[in-house]
Amino acid sequence: MSFPLLTVTAALPAVGAVATAAVPAARRTAAKWLALLFSLGTLALGAVQLVRFDPGGARYQLTESHAWIKDFGVRYELGVDGIGLAMIALTALLIPFVILAGWHDADPLETHSSRWRPTQGFFALILAVEAMVILSFEATDVFLFYILFEAMLIPMYFLIGGFGDRAAPAQFAATAAGGGDEAAATQRSYAAVKFLLYNLVGGLLMLAAVIGLYVVAGNFSLQEIVAARANGSLHMATSTERWLFLGFFFAFAVKAPLWPLHTWLPNAMGEATAPVAVLITAVVDKVGTFAMLRFCLQLFPEASKWATPVILVLALISIVYGALVAVGQRDIKRLIAYASVSHFGFIILGIFAMTTQGQSGATLYMVNHGISTAALMLVAGFLISRRGSRLIADYGGVQKVAPVLAGTFLIGGLATLSLPGLSPFVSEFLVLVGTFSAYPAAGIIATVGIVLAALYVLVLYQRTMTGPVRATVQGMADLKVRELVVVLPLIALLVFLGVYPKPLTEIVNPAVKHTMSDVQKKDPKPTVEAAK
Repeated sequence: MSFPLLTVTAALPAVGAVATAAVPAARRTAAKWLALLFSLGTLALGAVQLVRFDPGGARYQLTESHAWIKDFGVRYELGVDGIGLAMIALTALLIPFVILAGWHDADPLETHSSRWRPTQGFFALILAVEAMVILSFEATDVFLFYILFEAMLIPMYFLIGGFGDRAAPAQFAATAAGGGDEAAATQRSYAAVKFLLYNLVGGLLMLAAVIGLYVVAGNFSLQEIVAARANGSLHMATSTERWLFLGFFFAFAVKAPLWPLHTWLPNAMGEATAPVAVLITAVVDKVGTFAMLRFCLQLFPEASKWATPVILVLALISIVYGALVAVGQRDIKRLIAYASVSHFGFIILGIFAMTTQGQSGATLYMVNHGISTAALMLVAGFLISRRGSRLIADYGGVQKVAPVLAGTFLIGGLATLSLPGLSPFVSEFLVLVGTFSAYPAAGIIATVGIVLAALYVLVLYQRTMTGPVRATVQGMADLKVRELVVVLPLIALLVFLGVYPKPLTEIVNPAVKHTMSDVQKKDPKPTVEAAK
């Protein structure tokens, strides 16, 4: 039997979660280092997957298959294609930075010595999320994927509701009748419950669709169902396929999130700590867009094409609406959240443009958005922790007292607006080119999001970093060594993949070609002949 690399990669952070939670309460520092060690081990296994994966080989590689619930045809079935491998690499890469950035986020509160923030629990929950997300990217059994899709909500609920942003009490203290801490706790609880309810509703609809798929196909194996549809041995009635597609797509659109199902994201990212906010938008939300490519398009190709016009309209609304609302935000973290709504619109636009360039760009966008948002949000978290406020109006002149912090914040912002030379530009360009070749009007409308992105990023930087030094930021400390260790590698990746994206595209492109074949779509031919 070959070494079960996929299982071990997902199991290692799960074991780390249990080990970290079991560390004695008084040994908080040991728990942190243990969690970091397990996350680095997972990163190493992710690197092994990259080395062993052959872009020119079989569609799904490193496969594992074992009987699980025989009576219902449920199997423990794993395999990675280029898209799944890119998502695993992104997840394994970001978690060590999330842990380092949140090094002190769960320490006991000095001003409230009677209140204990369970450090071990915080880092154990992060590792638990990592394990479930990685396994969801590996799962090729629909039922197994569904279990993971729903199970990851539990640790995320506790991370949002139980470990909120410490800047919140300072903002609510002036208006809260019951005190700042109570108001902040209420806001965190509201955000966590809203996150859970939205995703549970989507999950229930998906469960109905999963059961319906089993009734039609007789099993849950993605590869078997796709093969049966391709050779004609499995036929779905048009209405059946469309209803099943809608059940899957709704759940993924909530997770993504796509307008108008996005409203939980600004609350969750605003009330969570900055590292947990990164975990939400850069890691967990990617499961939704990834699943659109793996399950919606492969299982329901005709329904996907049928729904494309409506989905493209919703994606365009997400792009423009998210950017417009970001422009008017007064809260730094909520601004980044709405910017992410706009970016997810680009990803979904690329997926359902159903062109090779669009889907390759969408996959690259998932990776590059994860890196750029992590860089910007984590630097924003470092900034907020120094001042104790998320409000943009409470800052000004930071670049004069903390130039390194301001510089890294600027680079993260420029990556968010897809500046040429940084990795998000490559993915956004591919999405726009792929969309324009199939739907010119949609491509033109989507460019509005680029203009608005420049506006909200540059205005944010101007209001927080430039101008006279406000008294409230006088003496603000610059980035420390730990914080530089978090930010500098992310910036280096943004630059490297911006000038040399080939290592990523070589992995992704073969998987995109398979997906295009599944939906029986070909790239549109140029309408203008090349000059001879």
